Amino acid sequence: MEGDGDGCASGGSCDPDVVCEKRLFRSELSESLVQLACSHHHCAFPLNQNELCVWNTATAQPLLLSGHHYSISALSFGSKINPLHICSASHERVIVWNLDECTQKVQEGLTPRGAVIGTLLGVVLHVRFSLDDQQVAVCAGNQIYMLSAKKEAILAELDGHLAPVTAAEFCTWEKSMLISVSEDRTFKVWDYATGQLIHQSGVLTAFPLLSLLVDEENKQIITGCSEGQLWIFSLISDHNYRCITRINLKKKQEKFYNEVLKSGKEIGEGQNTSKLCKTKPMRPEGSVEMSLPILLIEHCDFLVCLHNEKNKCSDLNTSYFWIGSSTGLLLLNLANFELEAFLSYKDFGDLSIQFVRSCALTRKSVNGKVLCLVTSMFEDMIAVLEVNLTALVRTQQRDFLQCGNEKSLSVIARCSLLKSSPLCKGLKKDMKEPSSKKLGAKSTVKDQPLVFHNKIKSSGYTAAPRMTMFSPVNNLKKNKLSKWKTSCKRKNKEYPLESCPPIKCEKEISVTCKPTPICCFQCSGDGEMLACGLADKSVLIFSSNLNDTYNVFSGHDGAINSVGWSHDKKWLVSASEDRTLRVWSVFNNEPALILGKEKFHKTVRFAQFYFIDAFILLCCGAEFHVLSFHPDTTKDDLKSYKKRSVCKLVQKFPMASTMEITSLSAVNEFYSYIVLTAGSNRALEVFDLNAGCSTAVIPEVHTRSVHQICQNKGSSFSTQQPEAYNLFMTTAAGDGIKLWDLRTLRLTYMKCVQALFHINWGGTQNLLST
Repeated sequence: MEGDGDGCASGGSCDPDVVCEKRLFRSELSESLVQLACSHHHCAFPLNQNELCVWNTATAQPLLLSGHHYSISALSFGSKINPLHICSASHERVIVWNLDECTQKVQEGLTPRGAVIGTLLGVVLHVRFSLDDQQVAVCAGNQIYMLSAKKEAILAELDGHLAPVTAAEFCTWEKSMLISVSEDRTFKVWDYATGQLIHQSGVLTAFPLLSLLVDEENKQIITGCSEGQLWIFSLISDHNYRCITRINLKKKQEKFYNEVLKSGKEIGEGQNTSKLCKTKPMRPEGSVEMSLPILLIEHCDFLVCLHNEKNKCSDLNTSYFWIGSSTGLLLLNLANFELEAFLSYKDFGDLSIQFVRSCALTRKSVNGKVLCLVTSMFEDMIAVLEVNLTALVRTQQRDFLQCGNEKSLSVIARCSLLKSSPLCKGLKKDMKEPSSKKLGAKSTVKDQPLVFHNKIKSSGYTAAPRMTMFSPVNNLKKNKLSKWKTSCKRKNKEYPLESCPPIKCEKEISVTCKPTPICCFQCSGDGEMLACGLADKSVLIFSSNLNDTYNVFSGHDGAINSVGWSHDKKWLVSASEDRTLRVWSVFNNEPALILGKEKFHKTVRFAQFYFIDAFILLCCGAEFHVLSFHPDTTKDDLKSYKKRSVCKLVQKFPMASTMEITSLSAVNEFYSYIVLTAGSNRALEVFDLNAGCSTAVIPEVHTRSVHQICQNKGSSFSTQQPEAYNLFMTTAAGDGIKLWDLRTLRLTYMKCVQALFHINWGGTQNLLST
């Protein structure tokens, strides 16, 4: 054995603040994949193939244990600290060592011996202690042997995999449950007490599964393959082991690199010390793409390190995990499945090992540092690395760069309108206001006598002529209107935030007498009214209690794509497949404003009021329009066909690199300059209408096109912090719901479901529930 001390040459590119090589061992290594072990202050690895070396980081002294005649292929520390056990396995035997007893015997000059618990089991690829250290799961060939940790005894044999078993983990909350993965590309769930198979998955990928981790907090399992794919499955009893998500670490790594590189350019290389911001692109022209085998998945106490940094942007309920590959370490956020940090070995030239064959990590950090044990892929070298998690995250974490930055985006307007803003131009634009003269003056006959005697008046000629021969029956009557207003008036009560959301169906009604799809619906800001757009070209208005249909609007020649309420609850805007947009008065059945087909070259998919009813936003094709308008429902009796409402185009904003805008969202309840759009290219673009331009683009928001953006627009029933308005959600069919933070433009949380449908998604649904 040849050992080198702490090393980081001053002339190299190695940054001791991020990673430091604590110890280097030169020894003959096995050609196959070897399971290494790290626990607290100990690192264990095979030395000269058949000798076990346990290196104590506190004393910097190695403990050599001999007992195997063939190459050691798997190592694992016990779950308990006192006493600390380690299990070593080779082709011919499995041995459990008590480190306290072994250390004491070495000090006494005696040869330490371990307890042999298994012999001639075959090629062992993985071993794991149970939670109480009483049993050991040994993965040998296609089988899993449950051995006693005290004596040589086989308690159970689990046979079912069609290829060598590469990893196995005990479930911490379910008694006698064991999960295993194999080169047959499946995972299995066992009851090792009875030896029965509980669940068997299908084939996940074309590549062998190499690593496995059980997430106790979220009751999930995480497994990775040799091609950089990561799967997460739910172990909750009623979820039937469904797949939560699949992650392509190659794409995540490249996306993370580009984002950190971009943030480094914006801030300046002098302020950002990240190695990733100074290196060349990950895939230079002419380079060959390498595989990214997932060698290790391990817990990370990331929040403990960030607690010292007082990072307010991190969620205290988030879980983080290390992903070990042949080229580096990746830190994964399990809440949003995004990378928080990436450590590439090749970026640190003074590290002796650039490409790793096997690796192991300590689960808990000490003073913000974790130990990483790696073996070289091409040379006979073993290195003990010390990774400063706090320094690594500080140099690469984008939250540190953007949270609290004055230039970060905010939904709530933080400055006054600029003179060059399109909104300012739209508000100041001269529009033809309605005449201040008395309406219908031309048709009114002044009441005066035909003769000049004051006491003599003509009979019947002083009344105004009747202009309307008949009037249609209108369902909206004054007594009905007053009754509806009375029934809807109620005091808004504060909804307790600690309470669970309402999930019980209170009432269900049929909106039509025949099956008709509901294309869209929208509640008013105070929750007292509900507008519903149907495929039969009509718009319905209900009171919030769904007792009666308040009004019906008809006039469109196609299915209704969207409906939107004004801030004052007096107006309703609707868009249809007939390429028209209409603005309705809640108290009148006729539209106050109609924008016809000549205004739009494509179907209007979405329309809403904006800037507290000062504008109308609508998306048409790959661009959205900002319209200024003035609605007026009064009529001139002689020109009843002529609408008095005024509407003019302020500006069009195209969305980059997309064929069609699939969703649009903006806040109308208070002044906000931010408009969010999602396109058919699966990207989300943020526009600042005060500056009059696009400010940010988030690519590949979902695996499919976003069909709905939901912003936090406030509520009459709850109070919130101002920062909460910067959160918004996106959803796509079959890709779950994602929660984003506008300040960092990063995914905050992701809720995955097997199938997600909006209320206008397919089918012939004609029931509306509250």
